[in-house]
Amino acid sequence: MKYRLISKILGTGLILFSVIQLFPILISFIYAEQNYLSFLQSSLITFATGLFLYAVNYTKDYEDLKIRDGFLLIVLLWLVFSVFASIPFVLKQGPLSIVNAYFESVSGLTTTGATIFLNLESELKSVLFYRALLQWVGGLGIVVLALALFPILGIGGMQLYRGEASNPVNNNKLRPKMAETAKSLWFIYLFLTILCFFCYRFSGMNNFDAVTHAFTTIAIGGFSNYDNSFAYFSNNYIYFFASIFMFLSAISFSLHFIAFNKLSIKGYFKDMELRFYATVIFTSFLLIFVVLQSRNATENVDTLILSLFQTISFATTTGFVSTDQSSLPLFIPYLLIALAGMGACAGSTGGGLKAIRIYILYRQAKNELIKLIHPSSVIPLKIGENVINKEISDSVWGFISVYLFALFFGILLILATGLNLETAFSTIFSCLNNLGPALGDAKANYASLNDASKIILSFTMILGRLEIYTLLVLFTTFFWRS
Repeated sequence: MKYRLISKILGTGLILFSVIQLFPILISFIYAEQNYLSFLQSSLITFATGLFLYAVNYTKDYEDLKIRDGFLLIVLLWLVFSVFASIPFVLKQGPLSIVNAYFESVSGLTTTGATIFLNLESELKSVLFYRALLQWVGGLGIVVLALALFPILGIGGMQLYRGEASNPVNNNKLRPKMAETAKSLWFIYLFLTILCFFCYRFSGMNNFDAVTHAFTTIAIGGFSNYDNSFAYFSNNYIYFFASIFMFLSAISFSLHFIAFNKLSIKGYFKDMELRFYATVIFTSFLLIFVVLQSRNATENVDTLILSLFQTISFATTTGFVSTDQSSLPLFIPYLLIALAGMGACAGSTGGGLKAIRIYILYRQAKNELIKLIHPSSVIPLKIGENVINKEISDSVWGFISVYLFALFFGILLILATGLNLETAFSTIFSCLNNLGPALGDAKANYASLNDASKIILSFTMILGRLEIYTLLVLFTTFFWRS
């Protein structure tokens, strides 16, 4: 294990992250807040730590980084960055406790959107901006991981994305040949963010809200500047544009990458995962709209936009709300939660099981039904025109099994902290799928939960963000053997 090489990369990352922590200082000056010292001190602490890790390992290069090192590096990046990201919350005016600060920073970087903040409207603008910035940075990091590292690490069906983008991973070595890919992804990510900002701005948001909500929309994060989330705006144009950009961000960035390189959108229409995902969302939207329209006396357009916004928000695991999701009639709250379980497309900023895995299970189940009628038939498992080999289908089943085990075990741990069953299930499910909104005691926010449950949920958010296997493999004995 190349520990010194890993620490050098961590140091480089922390140096870059220390620069990001300086941006909220500008917001402090613009809004005449006296909170700039907390960000300056945090940046200096992060920079000094990063510089130390880099300097003591200066002679190490990147060429010898193996796949096993990659697992450890990915986990450490998320754990370590979350610690340093929490420092501004601890040092700010009206500081958070260490547990609350770490929970908020993990929720931001993993783009979960679960928050412990109360009265967001009265919070410092610099802190609100920093929360949104954490999600935006975390979202870009997720895209790079999903397209560059997860496919070769063989995490539960992600092998399907080998070669979709200029993959920086060759054979069993992880090499830093991702400059071109990262540059393209950065451009696409930034372009969507800027476009989203202008749509929000001209739909009625002020500049500050448009910037922060553009950050959290493209990252599929869900942090808002208001306790009522998007319900605060009560603006159908904003809901409509938010739905569009949430959906765009839930599409695999490998498709955006190919469309950008080839200057063609044909790939979107040919992709079976996207077609399946769009079908599920459209069907769910129609069902929710019909149910709400039959039980409400509101305008048709309002119900239509509400149904579209809530369906896409939960299906993409963004977690924005335009109404109290727990107050929706009949089965709708649970349907929305179930959609979050499926989540977005693989290679996007969204969480959940990912649509490609659900689609593979659907195709496999269909084949098994056909075999009941024709027992001797040999039916290949296909995604479009491509035959899926047994290794990938087995890895998907393995991932689903580990996912269910993590969900069940997490619920037991939360119940052991004293929370009720509805709160335990919904919070673990929400954090494992990087959704944010929950039911029970956490339907408004997570502030009332005890510290033990917040620590467990913080771990769960990272577990879900890293596709479960990446983190759990570190707890096995065979990982650490030579």
